[in-house]
Amino acid sequence: MPEYIITVLGIRESEVESEIKCKLAVYLFQENKLSFGQARQLAEMNIWDFIDVLRSHKVPLHYDLSEYEEDLKTTEFALFAVNL
Repeated sequence: MPEYIITVLGIRESEVESEIKCKLAVYLFQENKLSFGQARQLAEMNIWDFIDVLRSHKVPLHYDLSEYEEDLKTTEFALFAVNL
């Protein structure tokens, strides 16, 4: 990543990848290209942190029951995998 872009972003070089993923996730969610769960996974955030990011970008939340159930399955699987 060119240094001037890192400077413009106002973040440390080590944060560039996560910042780009987060911005992309917000954009794709806003454009209805990704579901809430998919965008949240792209941003590598938990549900509550991603909701806060959407709120800070003034992106309305369109999170339906099927997306909640998808997130619930993902969370249950992750908890199961940790306990193996």
